[in-house]
Amino acid sequence: MARVQTKYVCQSCGYQASGPLGRCPNCQAWNSFEEETPALSSKGKALGGAYGGITGGKLTALSTVGRREEPRLSSGILELDRVLGGGLVAGGVTLIGGEPGIGKSTLLLQVADQLSKAGHSVLYVAGEESLEQIRLRADRLGVTSEIQLTRDTRAEHVAALMQEHKPALCIVDSIQTVQIEGDGAAGGVAQVREATSLLTRAAKESGTATVLVGHVTKEGTVAGPKVMEHIVDTTVFLETVGQYRLLRSVKNRFGQAGELGVFEMRGEGLIAVDNPSAAFLAERPVGVPGSVVAATLDGHRPMLLEVQALAARTPYPNPRRVVVGLDPRRVDVVLAVLERRLDLNLGGLDIYVNLAGGLKVPDPGLDLAVALAVYSAVVGKALPGDVAVFGEVGLAGEVRAVQGQARRAEEARRTGYPRLVVPPGLGEGRTGGGVKSVEDALGVVWQAARSAGGV
Repeated sequence: MARVQTKYVCQSCGYQASGPLGRCPNCQAWNSFEEETPALSSKGKALGGAYGGITGGKLTALSTVGRREEPRLSSGILELDRVLGGGLVAGGVTLIGGEPGIGKSTLLLQVADQLSKAGHSVLYVAGEESLEQIRLRADRLGVTSEIQLTRDTRAEHVAALMQEHKPALCIVDSIQTVQIEGDGAAGGVAQVREATSLLTRAAKESGTATVLVGHVTKEGTVAGPKVMEHIVDTTVFLETVGQYRLLRSVKNRFGQAGELGVFEMRGEGLIAVDNPSAAFLAERPVGVPGSVVAATLDGHRPMLLEVQALAARTPYPNPRRVVVGLDPRRVDVVLAVLERRLDLNLGGLDIYVNLAGGLKVPDPGLDLAVALAVYSAVVGKALPGDVAVFGEVGLAGEVRAVQGQARRAEEARRTGYPRLVVPPGLGEGRTGGGVKSVEDALGVVWQAARSAGGV
């Protein structure tokens, strides 16, 4: 009889090894390896013959497959619908990750309330909290609708409930607490993988939109095997940025990945921010050198953010370069262009560059805003209050086109910034205009400042 080959799997990230390891080389977790034995065939041995005597399945020609749009269910929260591509898909499985206490359960309870009020049945599987705790949160959020709750976290039982009652929405909070028949404790790699697979199959068969809540590791990824993210249809993450919560989609089989939703945590729950640009610019100082409004893309969403720069003289031979929220290497390139192409002396100055609001946006389109902010801070001249800029800066000092230019420009005009300093080709016919180089951009900005009476 052939010897059964066992493997050892990290319970934190799913890394496999031939023997037990004290520390996982992938996620650096200690004492996280457990033994797993692969399942045998029904005969206890490998199938015989070239293909075990199994015949192929039925083939279907692509031209004979019908076209069908997956029906969607509005969550009742516009920012969430934006991230999901228009709403929850019947039979689709969404995985939502985020740090503990960030608001995942709060958001999903609000969604459950909205759907229940609209006449849809909702099943809420509570694996981490008691039913009394959920009732207390519901009272705090003003949830009054009839939501069906269960503390049964056996995956087979949850799947049976979905098949029997066919709810419009099933929320599993969290997938790490769900158990399936077999070896291993809840939350282990094998348990999470098999439970996710079973619930996904049940969602497809019953047509139930299903949301799985997932824990995250210290690196910010969903805890458990990576295959879990491949099984589900949509993966979104909730993160904290200052007083706001950002919901990002990193995978979406039924829509566009990279969408962004902005929420604010209040006493009554997570409230959608309809105009993030205005929210992030609300505290921007007016008439201060070194402050520039930049039109950026975070994922696929255009937003206006403030790029700040500060220049301070230093007695030390090696000036400091401090960058917050932007790519430090791109900022170094912009500083080099300012020194070499515009003869701006930065040698004796500490330069501080900050993307206000706590966001981290690695967007090349912020280069021009960084250049203007640093120049403004060094010469002590403020930009006009109605100017917004974007564009990538090349090593020759040229301003290059960037992704989503039309959407950036439209967002700037919608938010109240009619003067645009942008790459050539987009600025024709607009106040401000397209510029070919950083030097041209400076001329346009100061000309706009003089016409506005600012300088």
